[in-house]
Amino acid sequence: MSKKVVTMGEIMLRLSTPNNERIIQADEFDINYGGGEANVAVSLSNYGYDTEFVTAVPANPIGDAAVAALRKYNVGTEFISRSGERLGIYYLETGSAMRASNVIYDRAHSSISTATEDEFDFDKIFENACWFHVTGITPAVSDSAAILTKKALIAAKKAGVTVSCDLNFRKKLWTSEKAKTVMTDLMQYVDVCIGNEEDAEKVLGFKAKETDVTKGDLNLEGYKDIFNQMADKFGFKYIFSSLRQSVSASNNGWSACVMNGETREFYHSKTYTITPIVDRVGGGDAFAAGCITGLLDGKDMKDAIEFAVAASALKHTIPGDFNLVSRAEVENLAGGDGSGRVQR
Repeated sequence: MSKKVVTMGEIMLRLSTPNNERIIQADEFDINYGGGEANVAVSLSNYGYDTEFVTAVPANPIGDAAVAALRKYNVGTEFISRSGERLGIYYLETGSAMRASNVIYDRAHSSISTATEDEFDFDKIFENACWFHVTGITPAVSDSAAILTKKALIAAKKAGVTVSCDLNFRKKLWTSEKAKTVMTDLMQYVDVCIGNEEDAEKVLGFKAKETDVTKGDLNLEGYKDIFNQMADKFGFKYIFSSLRQSVSASNNGWSACVMNGETREFYHSKTYTITPIVDRVGGGDAFAAGCITGLLDGKDMKDAIEFAVAASALKHTIPGDFNLVSRAEVENLAGGDGSGRVQR
């Protein structure tokens, strides 16, 4: 495929406890690399799209290893700046049953948090590109990263590129008040908005009227209400939301809904029961990549979201941040084969 997709954000070193251990128990950590926009780039590359990941990493062996992790999956690294002092780190304590997973960030003063606009030639970056994907994580990392994100969005729109944004609220990085101030300004450049009900409320201030979408069974009218509010204010072409029903850390119901911002058509996907969960980190990024792939493939929004939900359900079965599944595997599951039978 000749379509080029650009993503920009932070790639980090992930240190996770093996065998569901608590951090205080661990004598060693499993090493992976990942981060929201990098995870999306890997998925898109696996589905056959040309990808470029834009970031900054230090000019040292740890930075080299992060770049190599991307190159392994054919993600373009031409526009990665080698600058700054360190690669961000996050520790993952993997939960089980009723014990939730826990993430501890160690990313202050990371390379992307100190990177500036003059390190990137955005005109060249968006040359021949058709899509640009960002998340609400990068602007949360630092004030300069928020400025850099806005500069990239302006350049993308100047180049006529479709823009998607996964809202991705991270309470350990910034407050809801600051998120609303920064992200509301950035939404003017966004065509496709991706998130969930918490993101809509904490990042953009939208809450379903006279309903609580966090209680018990999913209340689709609540999501429809939020989507209508978002479309009214920002004119998004499409709004996607993943829907996670957390029975426990090991057992989730997983589905999604979508609205066409112009026609206001609304659709809820099929629901998957995912148990036991191997690794849920990156599930939302796998969903975002699936949405982008579906739309770039020319699918209608219903087929696009079914592809995205199947892709993200599969991610929950794979250790690490990256969703290492093929297009054929996703299409097979979306088509109804969830048997898990050995392929011989």
